[in-house]
Amino acid sequence: MLIDTHCHLDALEFDHDRAEMVQAALQAGVGIIVVPAVVRSNFAAVRELAARYPGCAMALGIHPLFVDQSQPQDLDALAGEITRNRDEVVAVGEIGLDFFIEHYDRERQEFYFTEQLKLAREYELPVLLHVRRSVDQVLKQVRRFKVRGIAHAFNGSLQQAQEFIKLGFKLGFGGAMTYDRALKIRHLARALPLEAIVLETDAPDIPPSWLGHRGRNQPDQLVRIAQVLAEIRHEDVESVMEKTTQNALDILPGLASLYTPPQVIL
Repeated sequence: MLIDTHCHLDALEFDHDRAEMVQAALQAGVGIIVVPAVVRSNFAAVRELAARYPGCAMALGIHPLFVDQSQPQDLDALAGEITRNRDEVVAVGEIGLDFFIEHYDRERQEFYFTEQLKLAREYELPVLLHVRRSVDQVLKQVRRFKVRGIAHAFNGSLQQAQEFIKLGFKLGFGGAMTYDRALKIRHLARALPLEAIVLETDAPDIPPSWLGHRGRNQPDQLVRIAQVLAEIRHEDVESVMEKTTQNALDILPGLASLYTPPQVIL
């Protein structure tokens, strides 16, 4: 069974066929889908989706590109949601920093990021980190607050990856890795220890190469993404699937209740 550690199942792109898409993922062998919130207004939607669809797990957080829509009291709402749904929330996320867009309020991003790291530490939850053009700044804060989790859609340097690994993090790889010209990401996928890698789609975003840049990504694509990772590493695909699944379970222990081990026929 594969685990999609990052899928925005609540996105509008899935409104017309969400149930069919989840079923397709389950039939393909993707048994768990982690659904991260991005802003207070979609906390309820993520909670309801996790309750409705088998194998779906919720993470709650405020994304750095949604801080302009957020107010400090939203952090209290986040804490309340975690408290009320303590057994169902598997991570605080998607949180982090995004310095790709020029002039987007960095100070405001850093405020919401650090406050959510405090919540993750208080509730002893892992984090799902957004690290676009901000890896060193994110590393600085996770060292400070001593949390663990997943660096989602990782695209930093090998040295930065190793620093995350030293801190107990896993690194998320998905559709970007499938493009032949993505030399940096493919090098990382080959060079890093398999114990540090988890798989993700970020659906509906970051579609793999066979869907094209304008294609809609979805969690059933994770099987083929795993095959690409195995090819890049020159390893057996079954071993890659088994290990990345175990990595996800290790870093997101709240998924254990959703995991059904493969049956061994003697």
